[in-house]
Amino acid sequence: MGNCASSQITNSSGGGGGAMNWPPTATAIVIDLDGKLRQFGQPIRACHVLSVNPNCFLCNSDAMFVGSPPPQIPADEELQTGQIYFLVPISKSHTPLSLQDLCELASKASTGLGTNVMYPEERQTQKIRN
Repeated sequence: MGNCASSQITNSSGGGGGAMNWPPTATAIVIDLDGKLRQFGQPIRACHVLSVNPNCFLCNSDAMFVGSPPPQIPADEELQTGQIYFLVPISKSHTPLSLQDLCELASKASTGLGTNVMYPEERQTQKIRN
């Protein structure tokens, strides 16, 4: 998604960390119109996601650029693990993306991903509290 988002989270706690890959490579992630995140651990075709979102199309976040319309994922294409996809209204299928559009999508992704990320130090703290 251009320069608005990063695909890596760094663990700076110093405790056996390094960098963690995000998104998790074992899932395909779909961000819906409301910013809600859905993860698919099993192979799934775009048509299955679109069947419950009939007025939308899917776009891979890596293929979205300022000044270009968002490219649609074909309905019969399998979503790839380790990729982030956005549901985009069909009405925007021919409209070039603005920087503001991309930043709004990045913000949705950040919010959705942020509520689902648990850093290693948080896991450790949670285990101690329980």
